[in-house]
Amino acid sequence: MPATPPAIDIQGAQQVYPNGTRALAPVSLKVQPGEFISLLGPSGCGKSTLLKMMAGLLPHTEGCILLSGRPVQDKQTGHDLSFVFQEATLMPWADVQSNVRLPLDLIGTPRAHATEQVHQALKLVGLTHVAGQRPKELSGGMQMRVSIARGLVTQPKLLLMDEPFGALDEITRNRLDADLLELWRRQGLTVVFVTHSITEAVFLSTRVLVMAAGPGRIVEDVAIHNPWPRDDDYRTSPAFNEQVRHLQRSLSRASA
Repeated sequence: MPATPPAIDIQGAQQVYPNGTRALAPVSLKVQPGEFISLLGPSGCGKSTLLKMMAGLLPHTEGCILLSGRPVQDKQTGHDLSFVFQEATLMPWADVQSNVRLPLDLIGTPRAHATEQVHQALKLVGLTHVAGQRPKELSGGMQMRVSIARGLVTQPKLLLMDEPFGALDEITRNRLDADLLELWRRQGLTVVFVTHSITEAVFLSTRVLVMAAGPGRIVEDVAIHNPWPRDDDYRTSPAFNEQVRHLQRSLSRASA
């Protein structure tokens, strides 16, 4: 049997703007199926640029990006991924179930089948009870849950998340981090997650990629071997604090 290809295989990909500015130096990276990778670094280091290149939302100017062995720009075969943005980006005039159903509507999924998928996605994030409400009736944390449900409704294998919890208070953020980990493990997802938070990266990740600017590049690849499950007790454990200190030093060097 042939070996399973990496979920993401980046080979010397870089981003150079038309004016000659190099936003992202050549990056080579492999993400295996089932990993949870966090991109950590200072503002302007290219985290979001790299994530958008992985999604095919931003073309790379050099190199190669493969998703499950196929070029990211291969639109004919499509890729089994979803992208969750920094903002919930919900349609304010539509109810929750309509917002979650949007990706299915765009690909012409029959309504009966779509309704069941929407129900399952809302069930995964614990929001079946607000299916008929509009976004303005929900808290910020609940709006992000709707956004995640919309990302899950197509049943992707790869979930790309661009700092989705950055604007939330710490209590809500910690709760959503724990919920996301549970979804990742239960659904067998591969996740790439952008964050500025060292503690969030340590809590969530199997690996943390530390990035530096000028141009954007990966400067360290840190495995997080701490055990599962990860809960509130883990956040105060010696193993957690040791990893946080290590990444603080790494981020200080990357920001120098």
